[in-house]
Amino acid sequence: MAHDTIHYLVLHRRDPSCNMARYYILSIAPSLFGDATLIREWGRIGRPGQRRVELYENQSCAVEALETWLQRKRRRGYLLQGG
Repeated sequence: MAHDTIHYLVLHRRDPSCNMARYYILSIAPSLFGDATLIREWGRIGRPGQRRVELYENQSCAVEALETWLQRKRRRGYLLQGG
């Protein structure tokens, strides 16, 4: 993943047999202090979810963390949306 691009990924996991419809959003944004933040949002599609913001020293560290979370979620059955 290139480090100079905007990072905003939306993943979905659906299983109608289990009444499962989940989303997971990963995004990277600069903080006010010059470091980078990884923002993770998750929950049931159509409902308010949870959000966690993690601070990283620089954008490349945040990108590494994003890629790690992306791999974890894809192993659990989440699919990338719109791409």
